Amino acid sequence: MKLWTCTFVILLIYVSVSVIRFEDFGSPTQQQLVQIPGSPADDLAIGKLKVFVYELPSKYNEDIVKRDPRCLTHMFAAEIYMHRFLLTSSFRTQNPEEANWFYTPVYTTCDLTPLGHPMSFRSPRMMRSAIQLISTKWPYWNRTQGADHLFLVPHDFGACFHYEEDIAIRRGILPLLQRATLVQTFGQRNHVCMKEGSIIIPPYAPPQRLQSHLVPRNTPRSIFIYFRGLFYDNGKDPETVHYARGARASLWENFKNNHLFDISFEHTRTYYEDLQRSVFCLCPLGWAPWSPRLVEASIFGCIPVIIADGIVLPFSDTIPWKEIGVFVAEEDVYKLDTILTSIPEEVIVRKQRLLANPSMKRAMVFSDKPGGRPGDAFHQILNGLVSKLPHDYKKIYLNPGEDVLDWNSGPVGDLQPWEWK
Repeated sequence: MKLWTCTFVILLIYVSVSVIRFEDFGSPTQQQLVQIPGSPADDLAIGKLKVFVYELPSKYNEDIVKRDPRCLTHMFAAEIYMHRFLLTSSFRTQNPEEANWFYTPVYTTCDLTPLGHPMSFRSPRMMRSAIQLISTKWPYWNRTQGADHLFLVPHDFGACFHYEEDIAIRRGILPLLQRATLVQTFGQRNHVCMKEGSIIIPPYAPPQRLQSHLVPRNTPRSIFIYFRGLFYDNGKDPETVHYARGARASLWENFKNNHLFDISFEHTRTYYEDLQRSVFCLCPLGWAPWSPRLVEASIFGCIPVIIADGIVLPFSDTIPWKEIGVFVAEEDVYKLDTILTSIPEEVIVRKQRLLANPSMKRAMVFSDKPGGRPGDAFHQILNGLVSKLPHDYKKIYLNPGEDVLDWNSGPVGDLQPWEWK
């Protein structure tokens, strides 16, 4: 350990901070045009993409935002900004007959409790109501019962519409979305709430907020391992055995007094600044396997340490997560000090250089520029949609009068009418 401590001090002398910069989201430069390894680059195919945006009554979207603007900055806000992006995008078509995708802009995470949590019991009712509307007002849903439609469902457990895993599993994915393509934040292999073919996206992180917390370039990374957040959730898990499947509890019990670890459950105003001063940032699962930490750490050049067995990461066909991150099994949390101190110096530097690539950062952020920016999270979603084309209409088109989906299946509560309040 003494040898590592000496090496670590040397590292801190020359390892500079790789943080987001205003120019990272500006006009593309020669450096910014460098492709991320594995990034789809078929501009011709993307240029042929056509998305028809249903014009729903504003009670399904913008009216909810006006009532509670907190939606604009919370981690589920991708559904709002994707809608706005498509409205001004060259990929939008006003002619549904030429569309290869249909998008229904319904903000199911924007109806919030006083504490700012989505009202999960209302979300599936809202979605059902929106689907019922498009199926009666336009003919396009009924041709395929949603097989050429996409829906954003950025809940904790996607289209299972609940923040508690056991309840989400019992409910399952909303039956009416079984044929659709889901764009969701949640991704975990072999999980009831993970639909095959879903496009996994990062949680929303407000670009302006990130940019407002920059530290001076070349600030040394003086923190080795960093984490802020809950270790126990006594309110929902009084026996302290279910939350994070015990991984966070193990983290606290084993390393709360370890000098290499800067970990705490206390909120700090310098959180973003601390990320920029850290070498490794822990990204353990909570109730769900994902959190905004993954994006925040990566954008600020802190190597994400991903502790979430079976996680499916955002845009994994584009972002080389194995190259930029460190994966630790939940059962191995107690060995974190040994695992991280054993990583060679040159590997750390290589990961930091990859994280410093402006294209890498841009792929994780939903740009605040109208129409987005080339390579940003909006365009990564478009890449995912293009990869699913062309549709095999011989398989997805239904015969007249044919039904595949059962409108009456699902929990009784979900079948109740949704009303704008």
